[in-house]
Amino acid sequence: MASSVAPAVTFFFFFFSLALCLGFSAAQQVPAMYVFGDSLVDVGNNNHLKVSFAKADFPHNGVDYPGGKPTGRFSNGKNAADFLGIFIKLDTNSLVIHKPCSYFLLIFLLAILPFISRPKISVATEKVGIPTSPPYLSMVSKAKSNKSTSSFVAGVSFASGGAGIFNGTDERYRQSLTLTQQVGYYSTVYESLVQQLGTGAAHDHLAKSLFAVVIGSNDILGYFKAGSKSKLPKEGTPQEFRLHGLGARKYVITGIVAVGCCPSQRKQNKTGACNEEANFWATKYNDGLKSMLQGLKSELKDINYSYLDIYSIFHDFIQNPATYGFTELKAACCGLGNLNADVPCIPISNFCSNRNDHLFWDLYHPTEKAAGIMVDTVYNGSNVKELIAA
Repeated sequence: MASSVAPAVTFFFFFFSLALCLGFSAAQQVPAMYVFGDSLVDVGNNNHLKVSFAKADFPHNGVDYPGGKPTGRFSNGKNAADFLGIFIKLDTNSLVIHKPCSYFLLIFLLAILPFISRPKISVATEKVGIPTSPPYLSMVSKAKSNKSTSSFVAGVSFASGGAGIFNGTDERYRQSLTLTQQVGYYSTVYESLVQQLGTGAAHDHLAKSLFAVVIGSNDILGYFKAGSKSKLPKEGTPQEFRLHGLGARKYVITGIVAVGCCPSQRKQNKTGACNEEANFWATKYNDGLKSMLQGLKSELKDINYSYLDIYSIFHDFIQNPATYGFTELKAACCGLGNLNADVPCIPISNFCSNRNDHLFWDLYHPTEKAAGIMVDTVYNGSNVKELIAA
């Protein structure tokens, strides 16, 4: 009798100790991510735009993506949207072991091992990632083909190559989803979620979800296109106001990089130097964005946001390339002509074999390696973890 009681008592004290000493992270689970933006996070929406020039659904795009096929990402592999999902999943599944309880539990576990058959103890979370939010237009297209209703509970991406903050930024690409259109599509998704989950559950779901916004580069690049400065509107209504009215409460918003250093701008300089005027306006844009977000927070008390400073890490790539393993900063890996930037990455373009040495995949976009390092650095240096737990 004593031999059968001892294990039971032992396990009782073990689980009691576990409750006291082990704390599963109180971080709020992220049920979904809704992505808005441009080609830096486009995962295939433009594949479904019939007359758009801004597409990446052909080689050599995707050469390093699983399966080696183009997906619509403007990259040799994964893009920033993919990497952001990976880090979010890692943080929402973390296990916190409080010291000095961890030492006590280790001794306790060793003491009860004789009573446990084939114990399976994990001390680390596998970095598996959450599925990248699928492109909205693809989901709608499949639903029409199958005569079914799309479910957007797990997230969706509205990002579109060529998109800008202002309507008209995309005119040189003939067709993309402007930010206004993206938010308009999201309003349709919102109504769908309310019908599917009910108003209360839908609002709770969206309040826990993340809304990522990566946009602005095309507005600056369009202004400096081929050295001919175009006109841009001076102000507009922040789309975050509309998103807030449709349930969005947690935002991950990026600034823009040193766009003057991408191959499309460098090729306009005989020395291949960066367009510092474009970089200046990129910093001014970032300053204005941060100021706007602070104002938004003071007006909308129930929102929280994380601003990701991608300009600084990108600038550090250029200033200290060896630190990150880059040896080619000026030329694109894929393209034709001067700095591989006269012709974009298309099937007849040259593309490099040493892609991890290159900062740029094509005349505008970073390589998979650069995107991964950039997201890793800014994510771990930001308050995204606190945002998730809020």
